[in-house]
Amino acid sequence: MIIVGGRQVPENEVMARYPARGIEADCVRILSGSAEEYIYKSIDALDFELSLRREIVGAAARLGRSGMNFAIFRQSFCNKQYWIRTADGGFELRRGASPSEAVRDIFDNGRAYGTECATAMQIVYYGALSFLVGDGAFNGMFGTISLMDWQRLPELLQETGLLRPAADALPGDRRYFANPDVKLMTPEWQGENVIDMGDGTYYGHGLGRAYGGDIIAGLNRNRRIGASRGAYLMPTAGRPDFALLEVRSQRTDNN
Repeated sequence: MIIVGGRQVPENEVMARYPARGIEADCVRILSGSAEEYIYKSIDALDFELSLRREIVGAAARLGRSGMNFAIFRQSFCNKQYWIRTADGGFELRRGASPSEAVRDIFDNGRAYGTECATAMQIVYYGALSFLVGDGAFNGMFGTISLMDWQRLPELLQETGLLRPAADALPGDRRYFANPDVKLMTPEWQGENVIDMGDGTYYGHGLGRAYGGDIIAGLNRNRRIGASRGAYLMPTAGRPDFALLEVRSQRTDNN
């Protein structure tokens, strides 16, 4: 159920705000039909979350079409105009480069980049935010960007690095397919970070956009001999702190 300002809001009242067919409407149906309470301080806060979820799905689809290569960290590469490749295979925003311009270059010039699936998820989040809030607010929120593992996330995106038990699966959620019996020689296939696209498919860098069964089959091809456990979708989700992002984007845009 959806709670706004301490009041449960009927589904039809919320649904009237959005196109009948779209990510926002899909989210409203799930949130309203859930026994879980989804609490928002205002209708604007709800609007922001649903808009960002729409942009996350869109950014994932766009990144999947960008031509960005799959590469393990020791073989990663990037466009040196905007990024510096670190010794451990991550990407650091080059000093003087525009954060929003550098992020968008990955989507527009994907073949100039190669990295693995966790970094791709971070790129999706940065891209979605830049598309939603615009250059001024985005550049104010993220003066520096470090792309690699979940330990390097800034405060504003730290929640995306945490997978928590989830009562409901929503479009734009980060999910994880685990492969517990992965081959020792291919640790990069120990699992797949994905974005829930809201239509039964998931975007995961390296495997592309696919149904869950196809992702599991792909991971299972990379199990060790004698493996007894198959790959599976974990019952967890990673989600941004939507309320914090809304406040910071407004504060930054107004400065």
